[in-house]
Amino acid sequence: MFQDLLLPPDAACAKMDALGAENIPFFFMANAWAEQWIVLPCAEAQAQGFYWDLNGMGNLERIAPPAQVQFEVTIPSFQNYKTAFSRVNRAQRAGDCWLANLTFPSFVNTNLSVREMAQAANASFRLYAAGHFAVFSPERFVSISKNGEIATFPMKGTIDASVPHASEKILSDEKEQAEHVTIVDLLRNDLGRIAKGVHVPQYRFLTQVHSQGKTLLQVSSEVRGHLNQNWPAQLGQIFRALTPAGSVTGAPKKRTVELIREAEIYDRGWYTGVFGCFDGHRVDSAVMIRFLEQSSSGRSIYKSGGGITIYSDPVAEYEELEAKVYAPFG
Repeated sequence: MFQDLLLPPDAACAKMDALGAENIPFFFMANAWAEQWIVLPCAEAQAQGFYWDLNGMGNLERIAPPAQVQFEVTIPSFQNYKTAFSRVNRAQRAGDCWLANLTFPSFVNTNLSVREMAQAANASFRLYAAGHFAVFSPERFVSISKNGEIATFPMKGTIDASVPHASEKILSDEKEQAEHVTIVDLLRNDLGRIAKGVHVPQYRFLTQVHSQGKTLLQVSSEVRGHLNQNWPAQLGQIFRALTPAGSVTGAPKKRTVELIREAEIYDRGWYTGVFGCFDGHRVDSAVMIRFLEQSSSGRSIYKSGGGITIYSDPVAEYEELEAKVYAPFG
């Protein structure tokens, strides 16, 4: 996929630094493990079939969803999920990691094309890679303002809003608290590698994600810091230091990436990677979750998952994986 455009991390870092130093707007994308990158000036990115909308920044148009949407889901078996879950959980009990994001592919039969899904999605961060996949993510990764203020917004903790007392339940759950504090600490440390004055102005606030016939509550936090005044010429270094994204890997990051690559039974590819844009003045970017991939079989592949801690219950985690497979309209 995109073989002619792929760059290794060193080359991508150098290209982002060079484009940023010249204030040339560019689009970038890294795969799940930040081992493969695409970095293109914006006009060239569009010519290559990339269309994006980062909370209003980008070139992806929005269309209304059709009146009738077919969206039939087949999720992996609980036994397959539990096998991978148990492998992760054993490693956690042995002290190898504290938080691991475990994901699986599901299959979707839908009457919408991947492009229509991206265009019609009700999401703040949308991406369409022509003929390949759509992203309709609720999770910002990193934003950088013109004055060099950098912020990241880890999102960890999901519940169906229809559950009685959903807000109180998700915010008081000990497992969810442990998961969230771990990821906030990881992201704070990540920002501390490239920024000064790192702090957490908002901790564990709720946002709503609407889908067709369903509303999810998700728990987020905000972590901020300040970059030096020459930050555009260091964009490659900044994003290389911050990837792969902590909220969709785990802690400690290096060992957890090794563990989940062993436990998952498929290749994530671009799912859980990051994409973003520098417009010449500021940067916005998102984590590639809520991910629908085109398949030659006639069915689309929808990838989803969630964070696992030593306190996790496999049934509850399996239900969360299923809850995150939805048509993003509403």
